[in-house]
Amino acid sequence: MPGWRQAMTQALDVARRAAAWGDVPIGAVVLGSDGDVLSEAGNERELTGDPTAHAEVLAIRRAAEARDGWRLGDCTLIVTLEPCTMCAGAIVAARIPRVVFGAFDPKAGAVSSLFDVMRDPRLPHRTEVVTGVMVEESSALLREFFDGHRACTVDG
Repeated sequence: MPGWRQAMTQALDVARRAAAWGDVPIGAVVLGSDGDVLSEAGNERELTGDPTAHAEVLAIRRAAEARDGWRLGDCTLIVTLEPCTMCAGAIVAARIPRVVFGAFDPKAGAVSSLFDVMRDPRLPHRTEVVTGVMVEESSALLREFFDGHRACTVDG
């Protein structure tokens, strides 16, 4: 678990930046085998108008660019929220062997909450999943964002 808390802290910082431009505050960091950060990203759906601009997908794309190749077989993805189906598929496609996430997503989580895409034995690649790293901090950030969003909707 060395470096996971530090990387999750960085992912939370990136998530806060995403919230500043109106995106759901989710952040992701890709670590190389040496523990160095290859990439980071926050949600950019609102910023770019791209429905696929989830933090995990963007972080994976940027890590692949940094590596000059799509295979990320020695990397770890740290993300503040349980990945959705699209992101879980991208993680499997990139051959990422380990995902560490903070908060569970009971509405759209595809790692354990609704589905278990990354560990499905029918797929050629399975991913180790580590849960609950800084779960309180990750959950609180999302709760604050949605509480504020609901207040604006009700008031405005």
